Amino acid sequence: MRAGARTPEELETLLEDAFVTHDGEALALLFEDGAVLAARDQCHARGPDEIARVARWIWEDGRTYVAELRQVLQARDTALVVADRGVNVVRRGSDGVWRYAIALLTLDDPPTKEEQDAADN
Repeated sequence: MRAGARTPEELETLLEDAFVTHDGEALALLFEDGAVLAARDQCHARGPDEIARVARWIWEDGRTYVAELRQVLQARDTALVVADRGVNVVRRGSDGVWRYAIALLTLDDPPTKEEQDAADN
């Protein structure tokens, strides 16, 4: 079975994990072919390869995504996932694995110099 999730909730957790660990390959596998990732208002990527490339650019800018799931509305093999920092459409494939079709994310700001200094101490 291809990488993915058994539930929409698990998919959101895997997305957050991929962002936190800066794992572009793992992140790309969470999206179906032709999927769209939109972040930072001007950043749009289509398809797993472009999504992984854009994610690396986001990480270089010091940003990340923390899900904080609020609600999942599911109708058969499609779900709307609402989180504090995103609204996402996910679908269950013929293999039973859930993947993103559309991910609209609001990214966390990079830490300030003071926050980074405090974390380093």
